[in-house]
Amino acid sequence: MPTKKQGGNQLSSVRNALRILRSFSMDEPEKKVSDLSQSLGINKSTVSRTMATLANEGFVFKDPETQKYRLGLSIVSLGGVVNSTMDIYKESMPVLNKLVETSGETSHISILDNYEVIYLQKVECNHPVRFLTHVGKRNPTYCTSSGKILLAYSNDDVTETIIQKGLQPFTKNTITDPQKLRQHLRQIRKNGYTFSIEEFTEGVNSVAAPVYNYKGQVVAALSVVGPKQRIYGDKLQRIAKQVMQASADVSSRLGYWN
Repeated sequence: MPTKKQGGNQLSSVRNALRILRSFSMDEPEKKVSDLSQSLGINKSTVSRTMATLANEGFVFKDPETQKYRLGLSIVSLGGVVNSTMDIYKESMPVLNKLVETSGETSHISILDNYEVIYLQKVECNHPVRFLTHVGKRNPTYCTSSGKILLAYSNDDVTETIIQKGLQPFTKNTITDPQKLRQHLRQIRKNGYTFSIEEFTEGVNSVAAPVYNYKGQVVAALSVVGPKQRIYGDKLQRIAKQVMQASADVSSRLGYWN
């Protein structure tokens, strides 16, 4: 039987491995052991042993020339299993495709994870000027349309935690006053949708609405994102109606009846 200390060490090893895997992203797809050690605050020798184990199991791959690690095929395999079993992933795809056709802009499905927005699904528009996002990308909640939707329908504790972390101004339109953010979220619940008008990125606007599951719980946000030159004025209002209809369609596919 393992001692408590041994059991604790085993849990610590698993936690370190998971933290390492989660640190990889589209923005940082390759990392050295020294990079991981510094960014995660884990001893370099511990990182090295952990990476060797993960490499043996196919979860990471080490480039022999650069000595950098990247995610391996075992991650891709698990991702395929997750995607095939997630109802929201399957049910949202035809709706997003239709929304891109009608709106002419890129559409996303996003969820809340560890106080951040993470893009779960994306359908790109055909316009040559595109808003650069990707599946798995994380963004702040309080200045993106998807994030504000997810905050508006979450417990107040979630909002308060994010406020305590600090409302960093990304643009001049970012809401940084806690009271204004609380009021804004209450208005979003009343309206059933929201905009982000250059709140996170200069020159980029977006519209989002909530997606409900069969229990009537908001489980995701559906959004359309694009440059302000194409999403503004009357078109912004028109897209808002399309987004609300699309989110209702996905909710219906998940078994929600209003």
